[in-house]
Amino acid sequence: MEALQHSFSPPAGSVLWRRQFLVGVATAAYQVEGAVSADGRLPSIWDTFSATPGKVLHGDTGAQACDHYHRWAEDVDLLAALNVDAYRLSIAWPRVMDAAGRPNAAGIAFYRKLLQRLKDKGVRTSVTLYHWDLPQHLEDTGGWLNRDTIYHFADYADLMSRELAGLVDFWSTLNEPWCSAMLGYGTGHHAPGHADLGAANQAMHHLLLAHGLAIPILRRNDPASAKGIVINVGRGTTDGATPADQHAAELFELQHNDWVLDPLLRGRYPARLHTELWPQAAPNVRDGDMAIIAAPLDFIGINYYFRTNVRDDGEGGYVELPLAGVERTQMGWEVHPDGLCDLLVGFHRRYENLPPLYITENGMASDDKVVDGAVIDGQRIAFLNRHLAAVDEAVRLGVDVRGYYIWSLLDNFEWAFGYERRFGIVHVDYATQRRTLKRSAELVRDFLAKRRSMA
Repeated sequence: MEALQHSFSPPAGSVLWRRQFLVGVATAAYQVEGAVSADGRLPSIWDTFSATPGKVLHGDTGAQACDHYHRWAEDVDLLAALNVDAYRLSIAWPRVMDAAGRPNAAGIAFYRKLLQRLKDKGVRTSVTLYHWDLPQHLEDTGGWLNRDTIYHFADYADLMSRELAGLVDFWSTLNEPWCSAMLGYGTGHHAPGHADLGAANQAMHHLLLAHGLAIPILRRNDPASAKGIVINVGRGTTDGATPADQHAAELFELQHNDWVLDPLLRGRYPARLHTELWPQAAPNVRDGDMAIIAAPLDFIGINYYFRTNVRDDGEGGYVELPLAGVERTQMGWEVHPDGLCDLLVGFHRRYENLPPLYITENGMASDDKVVDGAVIDGQRIAFLNRHLAAVDEAVRLGVDVRGYYIWSLLDNFEWAFGYERRFGIVHVDYATQRRTLKRSAELVRDFLAKRRSMA
């Protein structure tokens, strides 16, 4: 473990040494851009939510964030200097369209300049259309509970894929629909702050429908790019000894993983979801909906962070019971690399039509500080080493994984946790906006430079 905290040197034969295996970094618009009212940008649900007292730690908002909207050129230079193959970013829907659905030229120009500079630097581009920042005016008419929102999303996907055709290597429709549905509509922990399981299930259905409608539009407008979706997955295990406890772990993964993957890859929701777990929460599904959702994909992005330990709750469901004595991050999440391998191999064996996979987010938060001009983030270095070893093992077992993106390039606005939790491999001093490479960034940079020299 000690050695893993001071080096980033994958063993010979590791998938990381393959030049075609993408190594990248990722961000999201609301978390880094700031400039929330600049150049015609409209309010999003996260502007509203973060401005509501008690919703975000310390009352933080994304109003300034990393000021990436103004500092994008230097940020591109910074990530290019890290020698990464690819950059994953998202487009802020409220920045590129007005309330009537008309294009906002200034917002579109921002993304065109950003993507062109990335191309000029030789960095491949991975663009997510929806990373949680729904325009507030759409939430005012029901948000993802209103079926009309899926058609607004299709119009948005059409506009952006026409405007940015040729500048995008990978289009992702949605980021983590589980979080949008469950945290935004089921528990209220995220914007827009609703707390109803029935609403979460209906929101999920509309999110997946929006995805399904967008895929053929992206294919038509930008045929040379790859099209997919990004999902967050969770490993559920139990330390309980009873069959009921094992059943509880299965139910955890059913609602966290199968709820999204089954409709995407099998054209149906898992039956147990609405018979065993949420019998009163089934969404309204119209004829033809599931065929739309199951549109063929070029890839699926996998976001993985931690394992969850559960036990039977005595009522046929599950209750989360955190394990004691395990390594955790600043978020309180257990560090469990084997869970990533287990999930990847499980998906590979379960879904015959599983497309190629990219690890589109993996990383950890720590309380990083600049000391004498340096940030020594040993736990993160070990975290990356161990999770990349887990990806290696999955590839050895037959899983088609083609890339890995570190979350995140920059410390940023971490949603309901504000600015306290730092996920970046680059430290951001929010008062001065000074960027400082952490030791993890330096090691990744040096490894990728060595890999290039050997190509």
